[in-house]
Amino acid sequence: MPTPAEERTPTDRDWHSDELPPLPQRDFLIPASRWVEAPRELVALGADIGVDLVAFKRRIGRYLLWRAGPAVKADARYMAVDADDLARRFTYRLFPDGSGEGVGPDGRRHTRFRTWKEALRDDA
Repeated sequence: MPTPAEERTPTDRDWHSDELPPLPQRDFLIPASRWVEAPRELVALGADIGVDLVAFKRRIGRYLLWRAGPAVKADARYMAVDADDLARRFTYRLFPDGSGEGVGPDGRRHTRFRTWKEALRDDA
């Protein structure tokens, strides 16, 4: 069984945008505070829900996906940051009951995390 993401050891080095890996890391996590180009809004992503750790998850197309909070039914927030335009970002809020909402790059309001991620993937 892989170690849950929140229990993985944080990396001890700084990362630039072009170094962030395409797939989830199973041995360690990359906190937003270790991303050199991290927007302030990303570093504070979980502040309003009482979460300090914001961790890199993966690339989805041109987007860098980050999460504050656990992946399962709980308060959590995701942010996708366009690697080519760091000012272009989209958030998705996950609620404890499993529901969620967020606007994707297609301009649509998504209530399913899957469709929000598909909108990121499909954004050329």
